[in-house]
Amino acid sequence: MAALKHWTFATVLAVGAVAGCSSSSSSGEEPPAGSPAPVASSTATSAPTGTPDLGTPEELAHDIDVPWGLTFLPGGDALIAERDTARVLRLTPGSGQARQVYKVPGVSAAGEGGLLGLAASPDFAQDNLVYAYFTADQDNRIVRFRLGGDEQPKVIFDGIAKATFHNGGRIAFGPDGMLYAGTGDAGNTQRSQDPASVNGKILRLTPDGKPAPGNPTAGSPVYSLGHRNVQGLSWDARGRMFAAEFGQNELDEVNRIEPGRNYGWPIVEGTGDTQGGRYTNPLVTWRVSEASPSGLAIAGDTIYVAALRGQRLWTIPLTGDSVGDPVARLQDRYGRLRTVQVAPDGALWLTTSNTDGRANPREGDDRVLRFPARQAPTATAPEPSPSG
Repeated sequence: MAALKHWTFATVLAVGAVAGCSSSSSSGEEPPAGSPAPVASSTATSAPTGTPDLGTPEELAHDIDVPWGLTFLPGGDALIAERDTARVLRLTPGSGQARQVYKVPGVSAAGEGGLLGLAASPDFAQDNLVYAYFTADQDNRIVRFRLGGDEQPKVIFDGIAKATFHNGGRIAFGPDGMLYAGTGDAGNTQRSQDPASVNGKILRLTPDGKPAPGNPTAGSPVYSLGHRNVQGLSWDARGRMFAAEFGQNELDEVNRIEPGRNYGWPIVEGTGDTQGGRYTNPLVTWRVSEASPSGLAIAGDTIYVAALRGQRLWTIPLTGDSVGDPVARLQDRYGRLRTVQVAPDGALWLTTSNTDGRANPREGDDRVLRFPARQAPTATAPEPSPSG
């Protein structure tokens, strides 16, 4: 792997005393509603005079109940997963309304669990298949179902340990046509370093849920290990994979994912001793008060990271084999940001997460927002924080 430039706010900012994602709160995201609001770092959010504002995105839908998973269909429609209701909604841009098209049976919504990631089949135009990662009574599992059909979903992968916190849940098809899934440690940190456990990992599966050919260990679904709670997955134009991960007491991460690599948890949080290359350091870290990164997307030469507790959209420039200095956008403007995705037409979609019990919802929450491709924020210059 070509060495990517590593940026960490720990090297330029004092690590805050507020502990988000801490073992004391057992949270995979951040302290519950009522905790002190994070104080934004002036270093991370300062802006040069005259930097233009992004403006207001188009609001595609509102009054959505904890929108978590988001995937696109041929033609540009989106499917949205409501975490707590287990409903799958279909949203056509410009319609202003998201309508239920499926309800996933067997979902057990509690804490951070429920109906989580969605991914449309790469061959959706032919097979109408949709994949879902959700929390059931016994475990976290991945199923697939035919949109527009009435058959029960088929379980293709199960046995991912569940807990109130750290359930992971993001799924996505990679450029190779394989299904990738980010899992959490489900509150047991030792699982992350156990190659026999599927928790605290990124998994690589065939569309039928079998361990994908070419995985680091033949017959194992594990693609990478040493993760705490992965909820963001994406690839750049060169096919390189990136993931967003919740930290515990100090630092959240963006990692460049390579097969067989160990990303350190719980031995290392953020940047630390690689023990001679045994562990792989992250590319970017933030104080937990500034991030809690749930969604990650890549468009062109920019990584977008949706922050829950940080209530902002982070942009990170990709320049060849390097990453640039992250820049905060939309800070405190829409509240908690859960998911960010790039649509087939290049537009940037965001979902908020203000009705998940960790914030005071605003009127109309939760929302699905869209920046047209020509207005999608780039990572070239910071944006002024909104007044008020």
